[in-house]
Amino acid sequence: MDHDALIAHFVGASALILVAAHAAGWLARRLRQPYIVGQLAAGIALGPSLLGGLAPGAHAALFPSAVGPALTGLAQFALVIFLFGVGYELDLSMLGDRARTSVTVALVSFVVPMAVGSGCALLFREPLRELGMPRDLSPAAVVFAGVALSITAVPVLTAIVRENGLSRSVPGVVAVSAAGVLDVIGWTVLAGAMIDRGGGGAGGLGWPWRVALAVGFVALMGLAARPVLRRLLWRTRLEPSLRLALLLGFALAAAWVTHSLGLHVIFGALLAGVVTPREKDGTLDPDLLRPLHDVGSLLLPFFFVTSGQSVTVTGMGATGWVALLVVTVLAVTTKVGGGAVAARLGGLDRHDARTVGVLLSARGLTELIALDAGRQAGLLSGPLYTVLVFMALTTTLLTQPLLRLTERLAARDRAAALPAPRPHPDGAPAARGADQR
Repeated sequence: MDHDALIAHFVGASALILVAAHAAGWLARRLRQPYIVGQLAAGIALGPSLLGGLAPGAHAALFPSAVGPALTGLAQFALVIFLFGVGYELDLSMLGDRARTSVTVALVSFVVPMAVGSGCALLFREPLRELGMPRDLSPAAVVFAGVALSITAVPVLTAIVRENGLSRSVPGVVAVSAAGVLDVIGWTVLAGAMIDRGGGGAGGLGWPWRVALAVGFVALMGLAARPVLRRLLWRTRLEPSLRLALLLGFALAAAWVTHSLGLHVIFGALLAGVVTPREKDGTLDPDLLRPLHDVGSLLLPFFFVTSGQSVTVTGMGATGWVALLVVTVLAVTTKVGGGAVAARLGGLDRHDARTVGVLLSARGLTELIALDAGRQAGLLSGPLYTVLVFMALTTTLLTQPLLRLTERLAARDRAAALPAPRPHPDGAPAARGADQR
């Protein structure tokens, strides 16, 4: 394929990706589902399983192998922007008076699914081997299996909380706060699992050296980069566009460093967002946040499509569908059950505790990012990756119906708790209004 034809294919594929993904996102929102769910569904639909199965010629024409690197590069760029914004918005100070409850909920919501996922990876080696995994899993693969069940998608959870009017409610605040803590724990453990992989980063150094370099880089970012950024952002009057360009360059450079250390670009982008200081009054800079959201939401469909290209439904087989059912049930029950029990122990009533557990079960985009990183690191086979992608989609789709179910249960219990009307002396029910006086 010559240069001009490659550009034409890339432009045509980009047009299709943007229109299809955002149209699907709009439709998902009309169905009271998160926007990201529609975009993920569009990415899978444009992959080899649906479009490639129904119209293989059209799929090959739209997504030839030559445009793959360009689409992947744009997808990684979108991820860096998105996760830089996630790190910038991460604010653990919002824990407030319910800090102990939120931290307890976060720890239980991570440890219980982590233990179940890692345990299943060790117990069900034969089914995993049928899904393309090696019989003897590496420690990193076992840890990753646990992380895959433990993740909660903070952006999707925040959107669900906002759309359901729970932003100022006790369960909404506890769930969002716990999800922020859980994010920190999850990404840290995921980084540890991925840095244990041999080769690939830091000139082929062993993992102890890469761990030391990674710790040094984190310390450098916190102790040196943050003060420099604070001085740059607070003491100079840079144009908003120039400030945005400098910070995005900073995020991309941090992503390059973590990739060079054998990690994924996502870790550098997140770290860059975390160390970027807020305004002097502690608020977020709207001139930075607004374009981050706009550019990130515009370009994220490229990530969904590149992820969808690795989803192969035909390769799952009977074992894959059974694994999907089992993994989905475990993913929902461990999150909902663990989160609800921890919230109940933290002093919430059973209805608010159930709501917290249901909210923490939403995985969405964060799960997909982690799965994609695991796939690239060789921790997931193709069929198992497909199973876990569908698990992420299913658990996110179930969040809204489960929330409505918890609301109905709460309304039923409130109605049952109302005092029964006192009987009339002649045996008839007491009359209301004037006759009751």
